[in-house]
Amino acid sequence: MNSVKKGRGGRGWYLLFVIVFAMVLWPPFYNKIEPTLAGIPFFYWYQMLCVLVSAVITAIIYLRTRES
Repeated sequence: MNSVKKGRGGRGWYLLFVIVFAMVLWPPFYNKIEPTLAGIPFFYWYQMLCVLVSAVITAIIYLRTRES
C-alpha cells in the first residue's frame, strides 16, 4: 500500500499571498515622496519592502506546505 503524506499545512497558508497582493494593489497609496528613508523616496523603499515581505511570505508558505 502506498501511503500519501500530506504537508504540515493546508490550503489556508496560501491566503497569506493576499497580503502581498494587497500591498501593491493600490498605487495611489504609495505613490508619494514623503516620508524618505536615508534620502530614498517612499515610493522606492516601499517597493523594496514589498519585495522583501513577499520573499519572506513565500518562504513561509513553502516551508509550511511542502511535502515531507
